[in-house]
Amino acid sequence: MHLYRSGRSQAFRDDEHGITHMESRVLNYFAHHPGATQKDLAAHSGRDKAQLTRLVRGLRDGGYLESKEDVTDRRSTCLQLSPQGQALHAELMKSGAQILERAVDGLSAQQCEELVQLMEIIQTNLEKGR
Repeated sequence: MHLYRSGRSQAFRDDEHGITHMESRVLNYFAHHPGATQKDLAAHSGRDKAQLTRLVRGLRDGGYLESKEDVTDRRSTCLQLSPQGQALHAELMKSGAQILERAVDGLSAQQCEELVQLMEIIQTNLEKGR
């Protein structure tokens, strides 16, 4: 996992967008939860609200996130990827997929399936401890 994250971090540094790992995670969240609020992101990630505020502000200022007033609660703002954010998210997913392909190079399809099953067991075990 460390080598994967290291590869992703290197790709982020080499990318002309200059996006950080945490910013990519925020983009990924809103790609999968369009219209979610910053409060939803905080509940999902468990991160400090001030840190998330800075990340979201930076992504909005960079043109990667768009905001709309929440019609049910005018105090909240719903966030979603802008067209520019969608394009960046697609690039990031492609980069991640390339790193994963390199990681499993030489494994058979059966070995990849077994690996996924084992990782799911590990994830379940770790989530029990929360």
